[in-house]
Amino acid sequence: MGAERQQGRPYQRLLFPELEEGLRHDGPGEGGTGPGTFEKQQTPTALDPARALTERLMEEVCQLNNLNQAYRRVKANKGVPGVDGMTIDELPTWFAAHEQELLAALRNGTYEPQPLRGVQIPKPGGGVRQLGIPTVIDRFVQQALLQVLEPLLDPTFSASSYGYRPGRGAHDALAQAQTYVAEGRTIVVDIDLEKFFDRINHDILMARLARRTTDKRLLRIVRRFLEAGLMQDGVCVRRYEGTAQGGPLSPLLANLLLDDLDKELERRSHRFCRYADDCNVYVQSKAAGERVLASVTRFLEDVLHLRVNREKSAVAYIEERQFLGHRLLRGGRLGIAPKSLERAKERIRQITRRNRGIGFDRLLRELNSFLTGWVTYFRHAACKRHLTALDGWIRRKLRCVRLKHCKGTKTIADFLIRLGVPAWTAWLTARSGKGWWRLAGSPCATHAMSDQWFCSLGLVQLVQRYATFQA
Repeated sequence: MGAERQQGRPYQRLLFPELEEGLRHDGPGEGGTGPGTFEKQQTPTALDPARALTERLMEEVCQLNNLNQAYRRVKANKGVPGVDGMTIDELPTWFAAHEQELLAALRNGTYEPQPLRGVQIPKPGGGVRQLGIPTVIDRFVQQALLQVLEPLLDPTFSASSYGYRPGRGAHDALAQAQTYVAEGRTIVVDIDLEKFFDRINHDILMARLARRTTDKRLLRIVRRFLEAGLMQDGVCVRRYEGTAQGGPLSPLLANLLLDDLDKELERRSHRFCRYADDCNVYVQSKAAGERVLASVTRFLEDVLHLRVNREKSAVAYIEERQFLGHRLLRGGRLGIAPKSLERAKERIRQITRRNRGIGFDRLLRELNSFLTGWVTYFRHAACKRHLTALDGWIRRKLRCVRLKHCKGTKTIADFLIRLGVPAWTAWLTARSGKGWWRLAGSPCATHAMSDQWFCSLGLVQLVQRYATFQA
């Protein structure tokens, strides 16, 4: 580390200077637990269950290596300030001044979270989703708790649970669902939980956590995070149920609660996939599906005190429902759900609004970023026809934007002439009086701003990008 400084190479300052001495050799440093390099300690190892059931988990949380890793994770995740206005860049300075105070509060179990900053965001299907943004300090503490609890809890979760788990994701859930459909289970029991994160019962959740650890200090702090007030419009509202979406701990706690559902479905030998609160059970007949929906609804409402949305839950053929933005088809093939296509078009409309007041180059960068991520997510779906149509629609949207950027008749004509359109045709098109959308679809505009022209600008072609995944 000293050699790097002498040679002038960039050096990233650690959050906790006490770790530096431990990182210089291969023995445990002060507060450290093992090999000297930080990289060797980035992935927490699974905790021994016997050790987990002692009252020493908070010592694991307060390990300086664990705290340093928590800082890096919180910083990488970025995020907006909470109610105190502190940013992640201010955290090291704050920690340097309050280190002993914070560690003592954690070890004593007296740490008190601050209220959450309430933020409402629109949901794709309508309505709003309530988020609770913890302060940077609380996010930092939650992340430190998560890094100790996750290796303890996650290995005990069901193999059919895929959401918010290390090494698992949406494509794994879809692959498992495809297997069930290929076996002939073409009826799906689609279970929708109404405002799941807002209705989690604190007592039931804490009872599940207390089964896994007897460290009462940790249990008290987690409970306080659950009960932290929600600050919105200048009013702090006390919370008696729910876990706020926006904190690092929420996904793990949600999986812990719903693991009871997973175990119940496994006990009944059902074939199912669960991604967070989105659970699909695959059966072979509608009669069986109706029985499953009724019994699972009773279990969720009577045992876990959750509410099933009866309007959105259904027993139907697989083609009639969607799972993680996809449609499952006979034989186990995947397609894109119609709602996913419509949401993609809505996002493209937002990016390509003609009155945004940004340059065409920046607009293309934003659009490419979205398109790349979107087509990568749907790379396993059979959707070439949809992507071809979407490519053409996107190019017409961009022609529309580019023409409006020209504004006047003369600048439109000059622009088209520069792209190789004969002068008389360019002037005829510019003076046609058509609206921007009709003008963008004219032969003259299509010839000038051809597919090759867009390729030269670096526009992502969905069909081409999709083909690379199929090769």
